[in-house]
Amino acid sequence: MDFKLKSDYRPTGDQPKAIDLLTRSIEAGNKHQTLVGVTGSGKTFTIANVIKNTQLPTLVVSHNKTLAAQLYQELRDFFPDNAVSYFVSYYDYYQPEAYIPQTDTYIEKEADINAEIDRLRLSATANLVSRPDCIVVASVSCIYNIGNPAEYEKYFLELVEGQIIDRADVAHRLLDLQYQRTTTELTRGNFRLIGNTLQLHPGNEGVVLSITFGEKTIESIKRLDPINFSELKRKDSANPYDYITTIYPAKHYITDPVNQKAAMGQIRDDLAGQIKKFKKESRILEAHRLEQKVNYDLAQIEEFGFVNGIENYSRYFDSRSPGDPPFTLLDYMNYNAKKFGKKNFLTIVDESHISLPQIKGMYRGDRSRKETLIDYGFRLPAALDNRPLNFIEFQARTPQTLYSSATPQELELNLSQAEAVPAIAEQLIRPTGLLDPEVKVFGSANQIAHLVSEVMIRKARGERTLILTITKRMAEDLTEYLKDHVPGLKVQYLHSGVLTLDRSDILDDLRKGNFDCLVGINLLREGIDLPEVSLVAILDADKEGFLRNPTSLIQTMGRAARHVNGMVYLYADRVSDSMKQAMDVTGRRRQVQIEHNESHGITPVGIVKPIKEKLLQREEKRENGTRIKELEEFGWKKPEDVNPEALTLGDKKKLIRKMKALMTAAAKNWDFEMAAKYRDLIAKLS
Repeated sequence: MDFKLKSDYRPTGDQPKAIDLLTRSIEAGNKHQTLVGVTGSGKTFTIANVIKNTQLPTLVVSHNKTLAAQLYQELRDFFPDNAVSYFVSYYDYYQPEAYIPQTDTYIEKEADINAEIDRLRLSATANLVSRPDCIVVASVSCIYNIGNPAEYEKYFLELVEGQIIDRADVAHRLLDLQYQRTTTELTRGNFRLIGNTLQLHPGNEGVVLSITFGEKTIESIKRLDPINFSELKRKDSANPYDYITTIYPAKHYITDPVNQKAAMGQIRDDLAGQIKKFKKESRILEAHRLEQKVNYDLAQIEEFGFVNGIENYSRYFDSRSPGDPPFTLLDYMNYNAKKFGKKNFLTIVDESHISLPQIKGMYRGDRSRKETLIDYGFRLPAALDNRPLNFIEFQARTPQTLYSSATPQELELNLSQAEAVPAIAEQLIRPTGLLDPEVKVFGSANQIAHLVSEVMIRKARGERTLILTITKRMAEDLTEYLKDHVPGLKVQYLHSGVLTLDRSDILDDLRKGNFDCLVGINLLREGIDLPEVSLVAILDADKEGFLRNPTSLIQTMGRAARHVNGMVYLYADRVSDSMKQAMDVTGRRRQVQIEHNESHGITPVGIVKPIKEKLLQREEKRENGTRIKELEEFGWKKPEDVNPEALTLGDKKKLIRKMKALMTAAAKNWDFEMAAKYRDLIAKLS
């Protein structure tokens, strides 16, 4: 299937030139090309046109989940008939395994996996091994190990009505695919047997499959709503393949039983060698610790096929040699291109000035932590091979790359300039004629009083404001101050402490006018599309550093470029070098845009952009006002069902942490009734 771009827009301004240049560069086989585009110039639309023109499977890499979600929504709308997927880290909370020798402190790996994001990840890989028309929007989690795509594809289970197969055979096959059997509530990745019917909640879909068996055949396969179990109508199709139900593995780590047996033998050999090494060095404690740890893990894998931390043995199960890079999403992209006869795949590095340094930094931090674990007997040396790709490996696995940024750095510009035909496209003109914002500098004295008066002026006009602080604590404190001291002003904060899927909802609420002002730090910089924002206020603008360097300031100023009344206020006691550079760049761009508008008779027009459909439709209803969905993974629906004695110490800590976060969020939203319920639950669990 071809990539089919559907949009009411047509390329305007300098978009046609950029699209043509980038398309010709990619088709000529250039490995590197750069799109330099100001905020609001339609870089995503340009990229969509390049994808349509080149017809290459495409990976879009973003440096944060909020921006990745926005790009996913935009590309999903541009390509509604194609497989557009979302692939980001599925952790709501993640504490990696670590050891601190100075205090003899071992920190066990602890993580809360977001089931909805896990489903989207599995859906992305399922698409890549089954469809040619794939666009995947990913965070830098795409450079982490997810297993061999060739092994993953071997374990598909295809079922069709009338097929001769026994119910028990299907159940055993599902266990091989890492699904778990349950006799109670049916959650994602589980199945249950009820009479002659097998009900399955696939890992990559938001439906339940109800498979009814006859004596030796499948009588019917129905798709059910996972909430009320009502039957979903099947679309009529003349294609017989549309009536084949394909069940994909519930996890990415799938290994062949033959390979697993060989892997277990290799693990035991390496364990013996490492124990011998420790004993030779008279490190008896480390030898004993490693022996206990690895033998426990092996027993779990042999009994259940899985253990917490199995990824540390991935090199054995993937049949990789020591030092070999892991299999990542990039391997799935390459697998897709080869399987469906494409010459390669295209990688878009969005906001490359941030994404590339982030990719570079992942490898070293991971290695340092694991070397300590290995040295003190907590892991085998093979744990080093469960790692992110280093930058050289990333470049080697991305055959053609398009860097996109309003402020690209020397690396991507030099790589693009070094091509036989240099490919650097510039987009300074916005389709709507909007200008880069005017920038004004104010002193820090009485800055809050001045800022409040300006925010209220925007509120009266139905416009929104972004305020950028320099720390999380300042963002939260300023938010509370504005809530308490400015009657009628609705304000919210946004930073990395806010749950992944809540961030997009907060931005949508700002656009809808549910509140007037958003306070943040760094999440408001790159690519956040908020046409209603007319004022960006930056506090401590003269504090040189990562958040106040020229690149950061230029990107932050760009948030006000979507509105005809766009203004930027810099609160500072001096004009720093970074401020001057940022104001010079913004001023030059603004002048180019003014001259273009005057020569073409263009009057700037504000953007009217619909609010996208939510990334995920999450079930938030409570039965009789008391249902708490976080309890359901333990088999409970209401607070009265909770039995602390049925929980392990680890699960109890995990649940208490979740309840504390929910209690705080409910209190901040003035939902004191729910906050009290969470408080009582915490007391019951403590």
